[in-house]
Amino acid sequence: MKDWSHILTHLGENKVDHFNAIVPPIVQSSNFKFPDIASFKKGFQNELESNVYTRGNNPTVKILREKIAMMEGSEDALVFSSGSAGISSAIIGNLSAGDHIICVENPYSWTFKLISKFLKRFGIEYSFVDGTNIDEIQLAIRDNTKVLMLESPNSLTFEIQDLQECAELCKKNNIISIIDNSYCSPYYQNPIDFGIDIVVHSGTKYLGGHSDVVFGALCASKSMVEKIFHSEFMTLGACISPHDAWLVIRSLRTLPIRLEKISQTTLKVIEYLKTHPKIDYVCYPLDKDFPQYQLAQKQMRGAGGLFSVNYKTSNIHKMEVFCNALAEVFQLAVSWGGHESLQIPTCVFYNLNPGETPRLPFSFVRYYIGLEEADYLIEHLEKALTLL
Repeated sequence: MKDWSHILTHLGENKVDHFNAIVPPIVQSSNFKFPDIASFKKGFQNELESNVYTRGNNPTVKILREKIAMMEGSEDALVFSSGSAGISSAIIGNLSAGDHIICVENPYSWTFKLISKFLKRFGIEYSFVDGTNIDEIQLAIRDNTKVLMLESPNSLTFEIQDLQECAELCKKNNIISIIDNSYCSPYYQNPIDFGIDIVVHSGTKYLGGHSDVVFGALCASKSMVEKIFHSEFMTLGACISPHDAWLVIRSLRTLPIRLEKISQTTLKVIEYLKTHPKIDYVCYPLDKDFPQYQLAQKQMRGAGGLFSVNYKTSNIHKMEVFCNALAEVFQLAVSWGGHESLQIPTCVFYNLNPGETPRLPFSFVRYYIGLEEADYLIEHLEKALTLL
């Protein structure tokens, strides 16, 4: 059982070294000096832990790294300027030309583009598989398979992979397992407990929590973190700024309170929607009607505020009118995890790019529940539903 109060309030914060300040300082320096040649050499020998240049390490960033590693239960962590940078570094750091990667179907869009477009340019083969079926993952393994990329749940239709089965399969075949754990955050799921090698996050979501900072995280063994740090992290230079790291440290203080409030409100909103005659179905991992509900309960301690709804309508114009009517309260925007409720209607992608038809119907909407009260959100949904 993690001591969340200690991790989020005290871990890594040596107040004596920081003027006894309750809040750690923002060390807004790009560069750090050494008193002599011997200490300068020592700094270069272990740049991951030393303060040489902020592209590598920084005192404020180090506090954040310690907290995130402890939250996930990993030996160490790196933080990046975006979730995409963290995901890319984890994948690229474990592949070479001629290798093969397996990835679950319908991952985060930039994960899909990295694998299917970017890596393809460098002679890396790939397979996208149904991650809900361990047999399909096993059948996709080749002699040159080096990485299995998971996303459990994914962030639109919320398919789940059995993390323990996937980890065991990877260890048996000498494959590195990576998971995007952004949906749950470390507060609700710890894939390392099930044997997964690398956990990555779009920390912009729940970890940042206020829609004011973009960052990513990578959690793994010390040896894996060191390998990626000395290659992809330092070479590509996607480091987080000290100020952004400080903002995230601030946000982590309230992570449990925010997530518990969001989760409670989400369940109330879903309970209302499921009784409405204009709802086709609701998709939420911890809803009892979710196809993988039992697995979700086994792996996840909670599910947060992200869910999807399919409405009963055959009229795209009515769907757009309905979504517009909600836009003041459920704002039309990407991402999730902040204080504000959001919606991404699939109808926005129809007739967007000529020749492309979205895989989901125009009646499908992904919602995120923020920190508003349930009654307030339900009241606006009820009014807008009269327009469908």
